[in-house]
Amino acid sequence: MGVFSALFKARDKPQNRLPGSDPGFFFGGTTSGKSVNERSAMQTTAVYACVRILAEAVAGLPLHLYRHKQDGGKEKALGHPLYHLLHTEPNPEMTSFAFRETLMTHLLLWGNAYAQIIRDGAGRVLALYPLLPSKMIVDRTPAGQLFYEYRADTGPAILRPQDVLHIPGLGFDGLIGYSPIAMAKNAIGMAIATEEYGAKFFANGANPGGVLEHPGVVKDPKRVRESWNAVYQGSGNAHRIAVLEEGMKFNAIGIPPEQAQFLETRKFQINEIARIFRVPPHMVGDLEKSSFSNIEQQSLEFVKYTLDPWVVRWEQAIQKALLLPSEKKTYFSRFNVDGLLRGDYQSRMTGYATGRQNGWLSANDIREMEDLNRIPAELGGDLYLINGNMTKLADAGIFASKEESDA
Repeated sequence: MGVFSALFKARDKPQNRLPGSDPGFFFGGTTSGKSVNERSAMQTTAVYACVRILAEAVAGLPLHLYRHKQDGGKEKALGHPLYHLLHTEPNPEMTSFAFRETLMTHLLLWGNAYAQIIRDGAGRVLALYPLLPSKMIVDRTPAGQLFYEYRADTGPAILRPQDVLHIPGLGFDGLIGYSPIAMAKNAIGMAIATEEYGAKFFANGANPGGVLEHPGVVKDPKRVRESWNAVYQGSGNAHRIAVLEEGMKFNAIGIPPEQAQFLETRKFQINEIARIFRVPPHMVGDLEKSSFSNIEQQSLEFVKYTLDPWVVRWEQAIQKALLLPSEKKTYFSRFNVDGLLRGDYQSRMTGYATGRQNGWLSANDIREMEDLNRIPAELGGDLYLINGNMTKLADAGIFASKEESDA
């Protein structure tokens, strides 16, 4: 019983963060010899492209606050103060797009996104301000109460959970997410190393290194090396004619880029980084395995398998942190991804025709999905129509029976 009592006591009072729940210990040196952190990773074009694609995609989606209707439907809660904050302006200094783009960038690089919630005396949200994840610590009090410590330049500030909008990424303890950059630092470090190798290769005139061979004894090798580099090193000195004296010879010892598979390595690292963020390679400029026949399907898979999990994280975090307990059963937020799932014009028209002919779409339903003005109800814009040649199986032949009885 002593073992079980100790176990329940430990569960009654949650412990502090798991060892290493701060992903900072993952950063630093890599096997490629390059130091990787969030800011140095953004200097890699593939990382920058993936972060920009996902951040702009989430920021550009329409975000609405809805209210459940008594008849089972839903309607936009235009009169709720939170609708304006989420859809238009979360604070006087930022638009909704800039706010969500900033938080999504934090989420992709640090694995967590934080925003301070400013409330009025009744607990309603007045404004949302982004907080830097690098300055935030999530911890527990000795009693097990969760708190947020923000280490600003003016000094640390303790924030209650109800004062922080926290969107965590993939993590191990359920409280905070881990940085994808930290978890994949070796892959990103290799991309940085190959890019630096290419830059240095062209800085040296796109020629491999080598040695100057002298038949005798060189009295001042340092002076010879410096004079050679001053004349022939660098892309600006490429293709100059070398003049060798006293039987001196130049022997190249570097490995040519094609032998080191330099270009193949760079291409593979692009796919490797795209795999980290689950972004289709064609969206970061690699069209090798994309064609007109599959690129639309890849774009739909991007919405379903890449964007949708991030959108769910946002929606549930908003539901948890921004709505009052009395409002959570009535209100909910939703991102509208329908625009990204729309097919080409011909496919849309075919789908609309099917819905119209089978009675589950009206003319106004279709026009709203195409961002067109509604047709007035008196002109039949809200009518639901069906084909007259379709009937229930039980009623098959009823018209023939009626004609026989009339005869």
